[in-house]
Amino acid sequence: MGMPPEFVDTHCHLDMVRAVEAVLSRARAAGVRQCISVGTTLESSRANVALADQYPMLRAAVGVHPHEADTVTDDTLTQIDALADHAAVAAIGEVGLDHYRQHATPENQLRALRGFVGLAQRRNLPLIIHCRDAYEPLLELLQHAASRPIRGVLHCASGPPEFIRAALEFGLHVSFAGNVTFPNAGALRDLVRIVPDDRLLMETDAPFLAPQPVRGAANEPAFMTHTAACLAQVRGTTVESMGAITSRNARHLFALPEATSIETAR
Repeated sequence: MGMPPEFVDTHCHLDMVRAVEAVLSRARAAGVRQCISVGTTLESSRANVALADQYPMLRAAVGVHPHEADTVTDDTLTQIDALADHAAVAAIGEVGLDHYRQHATPENQLRALRGFVGLAQRRNLPLIIHCRDAYEPLLELLQHAASRPIRGVLHCASGPPEFIRAALEFGLHVSFAGNVTFPNAGALRDLVRIVPDDRLLMETDAPFLAPQPVRGAANEPAFMTHTAACLAQVRGTTVESMGAITSRNARHLFALPEATSIETAR
């Protein structure tokens, strides 16, 4: 009898979830061994660092979502930089560009992202990148920043295949969330086939984007099993293999420990 699958949820927002301890208990029961809880504002970045301090299976990412880019000042960057000093911080994120919603001006989004890319490069931390309908501007920004090493992941991957291929050429990882399981997500499933084994990651984006079998529910890390089953089917492999490949990649990119305590609190 084989080992049960193990997963790393590389992107969730547990600061937005009630009853975190119960959510993590269900995650462990489903085979999730580690989660990265990701900031979207300065305040939520602080909250996720506090959660990662409390629960050994968590690491935090600190950053400001592009929807909030109009609020990003030099002082914001300084405070995110200070938060990144914390031992529980594994990445800078969620940062990026979003020209679909336009909650912040394109100019402010670019300015903020340049600041976060520079911060990540100085600290040698990976970036967790949000990109929606801003594919060319993101590639252009990465091209200008490429004189220094860039590590990171396209979170909740989308976009044309040529964008994914270009991101892979920059050395980025590519992560898929529960929306890859939706019946109308054939184009997303086509992207899954492009990503090589050593660049593939999985996430939930909890509490958002619950996968098809639990669609409409508040998403949580335990539901990674549905996304893993979809990715395994698309790539012609097993759920166990998919868990092993993506967990190994997550631990490498985010410098996670090989094994972590399963206790719910220190």
